[in-house]
Amino acid sequence: MYPLDPEKLAKLRGAGRTVLGPNVYFLGLTSLFTDISSEMVSSILPVYLIFTLHLTPLQFGFIDGLYQGATLLSRLAGGVLADRWRKNREVAAVGYGLSTLCKLGLIAAGSVWTLLSSVILLDRIGKGIRTAPRDALLTQGVASRDYGLAFGIHRAFDTFGALLGPIVAFALLSLLPDMYDVVFVASFSLGLIGLAVLLFFVKNAREAAPRERRVVSMVEVTRLLRGQRLRRLVFVGAALGLCTVADSFIYLGLQKRLNLDITIFPLLYVVTAITFLALAIPAGRIADRIGRARVYFAGYVLLLLASLSLLMPSGGVVTAFACLGLLGAYYACTDGVLMALASTYLPEDLRASGFALLTTATGLTRFVASILFGVIWNWWGIESALLVFIVALGITLLSTFPILFRLEGSAEHDAAAS
Repeated sequence: MYPLDPEKLAKLRGAGRTVLGPNVYFLGLTSLFTDISSEMVSSILPVYLIFTLHLTPLQFGFIDGLYQGATLLSRLAGGVLADRWRKNREVAAVGYGLSTLCKLGLIAAGSVWTLLSSVILLDRIGKGIRTAPRDALLTQGVASRDYGLAFGIHRAFDTFGALLGPIVAFALLSLLPDMYDVVFVASFSLGLIGLAVLLFFVKNAREAAPRERRVVSMVEVTRLLRGQRLRRLVFVGAALGLCTVADSFIYLGLQKRLNLDITIFPLLYVVTAITFLALAIPAGRIADRIGRARVYFAGYVLLLLASLSLLMPSGGVVTAFACLGLLGAYYACTDGVLMALASTYLPEDLRASGFALLTTATGLTRFVASILFGVIWNWWGIESALLVFIVALGITLLSTFPILFRLEGSAEHDAAAS
């Protein structure tokens, strides 16, 4: 009875039932534990690097860029290998395992920022390997009309982990001040639990009938871009990524503006995660109903407002909560929604590769964006960096709106045809 029989699934869906299958929930649990693990580290990393290791904004921008963009080549490799071997779960497990081991690598790296950069690079390579095959597993056994809901449920689990991670890190550092190694060991342990859930409970799709296995190559993957709709989506995602202010910079901007004690810095992530958690499933369901491209565009409008709030006259705690809430809403409207939109344009046997192609493009531009933000901040201050990115994002939103509108129209045509 696991995975669900294809004929039984067809009958349930024919009766109008929404059937997602167990993979959605077990992958959610995997991401729950993994995100507790990773966000424990992510939430303390900015203050650890800036205030404990005394890195410059330029050095931090480089490391944050690695955090954003180091997954580039590994995303493509993970997607292609998963499609070639038809082993999404096993390829994803390699990525999860590598990221988990890197939590211990942070202890070994000590205070040497170049070694820290290398460990973070390996951690992000692990994330890159796992992302595309995991998202492909999420779509297996799910009707295309329910992709937004499936990704929304997964992102809700994921975000609950992102909510708990900073709280656990805050609790540990409150009890054991400056004992960052304890956080890293606890993070490693939780990562192992997530990996175990993936290996023991998540299953690869069972094909209704044996199919001839074709060799998936990079040439074949790049041919996906011959499809006009996917090419447009990659262009839009990459263009918006180039204007995206990384959340680490937003948190550091709030810390500077409100002069927050660094011990409560991880709690900034909690407010964002609560909003993301509350909105992830509704945003996915709304995207399925009114249009995924529309919701994705609205998400970037929310990011624009969040960035603008950092330049408004000081409103204290109210402004901070508004900024963090808008940031969480931005993630709810873009993270899983983009993958759900892309699923419509990708063949099932190349879906992991297509996801990797899209996330590689967006990851590359976000990598460049983080470095550029760090450079501008280092030379002219964080306010100038924010202003430059706000203007750039506004122009890009106006420029890409017609493209997204056409994408929405083609997606609706596909849905009607199916």
